[in-house]
Amino acid sequence: MSRKIDNAKGLYLDGIRDGRPREAVAKYTGGRYTQHSTGVADGQEGFVAFFEPFLERNPVRDIQIVRAIEDGRHVFLHAYQSLNDGEAEWVTTDFFDTDKDERIVEHWDVIGAYAPATPSGHTSVDGPTKVVDLDRTEANKAVVRGLITDVLMEGGDQGAIDRYISADTYIQHNAGVEDGLAPFKSLVLVPDRPLVYDEIVLLVGQGNFVATLCRARWDGAEQAQVDLFRLQDGLIVEHWDNAEPVPPREEWVNSGKF
Repeated sequence: MSRKIDNAKGLYLDGIRDGRPREAVAKYTGGRYTQHSTGVADGQEGFVAFFEPFLERNPVRDIQIVRAIEDGRHVFLHAYQSLNDGEAEWVTTDFFDTDKDERIVEHWDVIGAYAPATPSGHTSVDGPTKVVDLDRTEANKAVVRGLITDVLMEGGDQGAIDRYISADTYIQHNAGVEDGLAPFKSLVLVPDRPLVYDEIVLLVGQGNFVATLCRARWDGAEQAQVDLFRLQDGLIVEHWDNAEPVPPREEWVNSGKF
């Protein structure tokens, strides 16, 4: 595991799970810390100011890093959080940029409610975690980029979806969607589909996993959309996701979700 991943995990586990935000942000971040998380101001002091009261409100914290991948300067973490013995359960999807010393200098996240059972019996975070097929990283990134730009963006060729997603195996962790390509097609291959992608903000891949942060719209309202894909033999075979509405600009305490 690289130092970049260690630093990203450390900020989470030391700073939030173990309740040492000031020590963690000083240890794991670089000369700047640009923040895109809703409600958290830039800089080390912004992190501390947000998380000290959070820790007081949530004295019991179970945080598990389920998946971690790195791509150049960037790290992606897929995490499960249970607060106060299950009073609240969340899935967090986080992207980090790092400096030349591999310390964190920028952070984006999208947070969603944890689903213990999808229509096909999965959870929001279960499934394979091992990174393999490192020699296919760039090819797999190209497949995911193609799916989003060629199919999911407005004006895309929706009939091209079969070039990117396996017709034999498509495991779905979205809380409202069954496994299989057919249920997914029923959502995206309709003229008035509610979810439209506008821009890929970040695309981070390592081996068989590729994660994206996109600017998107749900029923016309802007949202931050994170998708994590697992690929096998050149096709997408598994999908996890998270989405958050982008708050009005007057509510921002930093430069915004993107």
